[in-house]
This record gives sequence, C-alpha cells and structure tokens, in this order.
Amino acid sequence: MTPLQIISIVFAVIIFRVITIYNSLVRFRNRTKEAWADIDVQLKRRYNLIPNLVQVVKGYASHERELFEKVTQARTKAMGAKDLGERQEAENVLSGTLKTLFAVSENYPDLKASTNFLELQRELRDTEDKIQAARRFYNGNVRDLNIKIESFPANIIASMFKFEKMQLFELKAVEERETPVVKF
Repeated sequence: MTPLQIISIVFAVIIFRVITIYNSLVRFRNRTKEAWADIDVQLKRRYNLIPNLVQVVKGYASHERELFEKVTQARTKAMGAKDLGERQEAENVLSGTLKTLFAVSENYPDLKASTNFLELQRELRDTEDKIQAARRFYNGNVRDLNIKIESFPANIIASMFKFEKMQLFELKAVEERETPVVKF
C-alpha cells in the first residue's frame, strides 16, 4: 500500500467514527426530548384533572377557600413555567398543595364517599404514577446523553457540534418526605 492509500483509509475511518458518534449524540438527544414530551403529556393530564377535583372538594368543604386558591395558583404557575428548573420548582409546589388537598378531604366523610371524588382521586393517583414513570424514563435518557457527552472521544464531537448536557428532573427530597400539615 502506498502512503496515500494508508492516509486515505485512516481519514475515512476517522470520518466514519465522527459520523457514528454524531449520530449517537443526536439519537440520545432526541430520546431525551421524547421523554420530556412524555412528562409534559402527563403533567397536562394532571392540570386538566385538578380543576374538577377542586370543584368536587369545594362542594363539601367550602370554608377551605385559601387551600383552593393555593392549588389553583400552583397549577397556574406550573403551567406557565418556562424552563426545566422553573417547571421543577412549580411541580414541587403543586405536588405539595395536592397532598394538602387530599389531607383535608380526610376530614369530610361524605366527600371521601363521593363517587366523583373517588374517581378523580383515582385518576389523579394514576396520573401521578405515570408522571413518576415518565420522570424516571426522562432521567435515564438524560443520564445516558450526559455520559455520552462527557465520554472520550464523544466529548470532542459534542463540543464541536455544541451538544449540551441536560438537567435531570428531580424532586426535592425533603418535600417528598414531609407530611402535609392541615390546621383548622
């Protein structure tokens, strides 16, 4: 083989490797975006259930006006969040207010026996489970993308094509463990 052929082969192998790494980065990025869209779908489902749930609870616990306002404000803030960090914070607040709403419902036996309330509560619990599964799926994809972006030689290709690490969607551990306090 001539030196020109060897250089051509090496150059072709390098080009092929760059293309392969670039395509894998694109694949990871798109999977992560898809995973975020799955979270978004479930969050919208939850946003749609909340007004119905609040209306049912209002019928039984009309003097809990402040709580209903907090739930409504938290929902509005979560729906209007612009970036992942803001969305994450708003979702934490919304989850906390929903826990408080369900804690209040414990004090109203008629409400707990209401078919509408039970159905909405079941739907919301199902949605929360789906949100958790979607978050785990998203975080797994973010982890894989971030590992790929940080690994050699993909980190060189990632920086050349401006691939950026993505942020995990995390809940605050303290808020997850706290029990809502209900005062009358």
